[in-house]
Amino acid sequence: MNISEKAAYLKGYMDGLELDTEKPEGKMIAKIVELLCDVTKRVTDIEETTIAISDELDEIEEDLDAIEDFILDEEDEDYDEDFDDEDDDDDFYDDDDFEDESFEYGDEDSIIYEVKCACGEVINFDEDVLEEGSMICPNCGETLEFSVEEDEDEEEMPF
Repeated sequence: MNISEKAAYLKGYMDGLELDTEKPEGKMIAKIVELLCDVTKRVTDIEETTIAISDELDEIEEDLDAIEDFILDEEDEDYDEDFDDEDDDDDFYDDDDFEDESFEYGDEDSIIYEVKCACGEVINFDEDVLEEGSMICPNCGETLEFSVEEDEDEEEMPF
């Protein structure tokens, strides 16, 4: 039995008892049953509204999922197009360069640099190595030295 049925049952039970609503006890019971019926109606309205809102939220969630899928598909297409547009004639980048498991890239925010040794080895390094100013080629043992020079034309942009 739901709350509406229970309230209706109590009202019917009160009517069946044929209480004298002119006496204080009868008035009190009639007012309590009336209050229960009003509360039941409000609770039922709230339940219906909650169900309607829940249904709308489900639809919004589905729409957002569809938008997310659409955006991610576009980003994947943009990435594929950018990757396909690179020159295949560029000897500087080899597929083997990306398979170097000896180098740890660190966190996502670190900048990775590449340098090509005289022996032909392409070496990846991060900002910490750049600040040291030199490194040894793991292939030939040659010491590679470098310095950071900022272009005078480059202006730092405040963010």
